[in-house]
Amino acid sequence: MANRVRLVLALHNHQPIGNFDGVCEAAYQDSYRPFLDVLAEFPEIVISLHLSGCLLDWLVEHHPEYIDRVASLVDRGQIEILGGPYYEPILASIPRRDRLGQIVEYSARLEELFRRPVRGMWVPERVWEQSFVGDVTQAGIEATILDDHHFRSAGLVDDELHGYYLTEDEGRLLRVFPGSERLRYTIPFADPSETIHYLRQVGERCPDAVVTFGDDGEKFGTWPGTREPVYAGGWLRRFFEALRQHGDWLIPCRLSDVIDQVPPVGKVYIPDGSYREMTEWSLPLPRQEEYHRLTAGWDAGAGGDTAVARRFARGGFWRNFRVKYPESNEMTARMLQVSARLADLEQQEPDAPQQRDLDRARQELYRAQCNCPYWHGAFGGLYLPHLRNAVYRNLIEAETRLERVAGRGRSWCAVDASDYNLDGRKEVRLAGDRLVAYFTPARGGHLYELDVRSIAHNLLATLNRRPELYHQAIVDLAAHTAAEGPAGHDGAAEARSIHHQATCKQPDLHRRLIYDRWPRKGCVDHFLQPGLTLERFRQGEGSIGDFTLGAYAATIRQQADRCEVRMHRQGNVGPYRCTVTKSVCLRAGGSRLEFDYWLDELPRGVPLHFGVEFNLAGMAAGASDRYFYDSRGATRGPLETALDLQGMDRVGVVDEWLGLDVALEFSHPAGVWAVPIETISQSEGGYEAVFQSTAIVPHWEFTAPETGSVHFRVSLVVDTSAAQARKLLEIPAPELAVTGS
Repeated sequence: MANRVRLVLALHNHQPIGNFDGVCEAAYQDSYRPFLDVLAEFPEIVISLHLSGCLLDWLVEHHPEYIDRVASLVDRGQIEILGGPYYEPILASIPRRDRLGQIVEYSARLEELFRRPVRGMWVPERVWEQSFVGDVTQAGIEATILDDHHFRSAGLVDDELHGYYLTEDEGRLLRVFPGSERLRYTIPFADPSETIHYLRQVGERCPDAVVTFGDDGEKFGTWPGTREPVYAGGWLRRFFEALRQHGDWLIPCRLSDVIDQVPPVGKVYIPDGSYREMTEWSLPLPRQEEYHRLTAGWDAGAGGDTAVARRFARGGFWRNFRVKYPESNEMTARMLQVSARLADLEQQEPDAPQQRDLDRARQELYRAQCNCPYWHGAFGGLYLPHLRNAVYRNLIEAETRLERVAGRGRSWCAVDASDYNLDGRKEVRLAGDRLVAYFTPARGGHLYELDVRSIAHNLLATLNRRPELYHQAIVDLAAHTAAEGPAGHDGAAEARSIHHQATCKQPDLHRRLIYDRWPRKGCVDHFLQPGLTLERFRQGEGSIGDFTLGAYAATIRQQADRCEVRMHRQGNVGPYRCTVTKSVCLRAGGSRLEFDYWLDELPRGVPLHFGVEFNLAGMAAGASDRYFYDSRGATRGPLETALDLQGMDRVGVVDEWLGLDVALEFSHPAGVWAVPIETISQSEGGYEAVFQSTAIVPHWEFTAPETGSVHFRVSLVVDTSAAQARKLLEIPAPELAVTGS
């Protein structure tokens, strides 16, 4: 008989804040429900289960019967519930006070629902820094699971990873389990016999071994190609039958069972890191290419020099997603700003109504910390607009409540300067009761965030098109298809790891790989070649000035009912020097930003071409209720339309679903280009095009006058009256009070 092996099966189920109900429902039907159906047939198979708080809240609302089923399995000891931070934030990305708050709040919620103490937790994306030990243990957690990659990075080898370890920070001890990468790739992607064979080998080498599997529950039915083999093909049932068949030596255990029955292997301090694939994704592209070349062909089970090299190979550091993707940094910096303001206001002895606003703001802040929109890989949701919109929606709602706690009136405006995006330079913030606008004078004077408070929407939650490592795979796949025809797909074929997907969800994606040369934001200044065509501009061509990314000097001015930022730069237009001054004004109670441009010291008699780019994000393409209109009010097509209009004094965009109308008005008739901005990205289902924003560029061609000066005004007008009317209709009418005489 083989030596005893304890097997911890830990499943992590998660759906992010802002995900579509249909996606959550499909995951429930394809994965969460059928997994419990099969598990219930095998009462001797015990598991540890983590449901993210985002998913738990959705299940409580939409499928309370699932919560009841889990509770019954908890009561009979078949399921142990794991905790964690409530809304699945990356612990490294949020302040310590929020780490503690989220973990404690979620443990309380789980204990209320399932009537058992929460002893273990799931670390979101297994992003780990050693200083987390103190926070996690202070929150009452005894144990967690990391990847075996973390432990190898600490110098441990394979046969030292079949148990659990103690780790420590500031005198606090935490038990950490190494999750097996080998099992992540065999479950459920190989026949159950392969997993049993591997576990038997472990038992032969390591008496009383503990082997931990910790991975996404969605791989049992939700990941592409898994539902058929896992359920209809019987993989999960055969796996549980194999565990039952070998129950004389292979013992399924919960995390807490191991803690109570098995001593730790030893003590270890774990370097900062995450699971192996995540460390690759966080690298800058050139380093990612080098890493990929270095490790290509390395097999998880390879021995000799390859195994040694793999042990010492290191990828990147999770926090550098904020460097690789400035849009992630913008969200993170904004979140930190709201968190700090909440903490300050909580120290000011709020009254009962203020405390209710603070409690609600804290929940909205926590929801905005959900990790998926802050990074990109095979799973990360940075490229998904609806997830980024959810972050900003919660942050804007939280901040609006904080303004109320701070005593802001019904009509106000303010301007200030600070390093809002944490780049070491000051940004400018124009804020009022209806709009909030952030500018980067040091980088083109761009408008990089524009919040509409009434609908909690950031019109500039954009994403640039940039090269990614997998873009070459798209090009190669297109070349292969052209040479040999489309590859066949056998639906009954063995499911593969999600990391090996090579499917294009739309045709000709390789032809749509365009990369941006400047941030797709607002108030982006362009001096362009005279006669430049829309098509060349779409390709990023035709710029002849250095104002698009150049630094502007800025001054701010505050009046009782008006605030302003004025930015000034002297720069180059081809061989000439000129100056651009732009002033942006926000009035108290207003839903309009006024952009005044003065172009001075222009070369007299020289043809010039000047444009100002505004990108509008968060409005879906391909829907008939989202469309352009021109200065005559005529509809000009849906948002994915490319437009080349002439002689416009007004152009606008309507999103009827949001109840939003955004118009640009011009003091001088302008040509108007509209360009859809579409990224090509990787998702669980393969490669896909995703509409990110629409770029609207009013532009003027003129000959510089003898004065050498011209002036333009662009007004950006936001109308949410349709959304406000809809809200009023949704408010239930109060019951009529009946009084006697």
